[in-house]
Amino acid sequence: MKVSIITITYNSAKTLGSTLESVKSQDYPDIEHIIVDGLSTDDTMQIVGQFSHVSKVISERDQGLYDALNKGILMATGDIVGLLHSDDFLASTNTISKIVESFMKNDTDAIIGDVAFVRPNNLEKVVRHYSSKHWNPSKFVKGFMPPHPSFYCKRELYIKHGLYKINYKIAADYELLIRFFWKHKVSYLIMPLTVAYMRTGGASNASLKNRLLLNQETVRACRENGLKTNLVKISMKYPIKLLEYLSPLFRKH
Repeated sequence: MKVSIITITYNSAKTLGSTLESVKSQDYPDIEHIIVDGLSTDDTMQIVGQFSHVSKVISERDQGLYDALNKGILMATGDIVGLLHSDDFLASTNTISKIVESFMKNDTDAIIGDVAFVRPNNLEKVVRHYSSKHWNPSKFVKGFMPPHPSFYCKRELYIKHGLYKINYKIAADYELLIRFFWKHKVSYLIMPLTVAYMRTGGASNASLKNRLLLNQETVRACRENGLKTNLVKISMKYPIKLLEYLSPLFRKH
């Protein structure tokens, strides 16, 4: 099975090297790495040029993150599609091999794993473990989604059920996953595997304004796909998320 990995970049020179290296070092032989750049003005494109494993590159104006992701998906030719943002990196050299093995052994349309958050200045220090172990689609109404960077699916799902809606600013990934898993009942397998490491400091948590917008768009995403929820229900996720920050501390003992 061919795997397409899509990386979106915009002035990503500070972090992109580890992203590209993590894909280059995979032991799985059939990977198509696609870079979609939003006309970076730093050294992003020069860094991309140093990695010969990259299969396709475009650099042009876009209408934001989700428009760029859609461009990458439309360029993909793999049987499986996964996303790896330019400040994230794959957890180990056999991550893709394990994902493909699970697809081949199981009759499933999608695979979900875990991600770990690390400090930008210390990539070996895990500060939060985002697990899919207890997730199921009924939890969308409470603000819980599987970790997006751990989501790998058959490319045909995007053809059948649509791409990311670019009229969302922060939560188009939430809406797409609801559409796939709740509305269209896409089959999935949860793997006990850390797929990627993410640096802390994502856009959705950058400010209280962004968190409020995220929650508002989450409610909208649920309602557009036939799920009833409200801001109070969505806000109940925060105590659980706090436990995810505490769990790495307990793992040391």
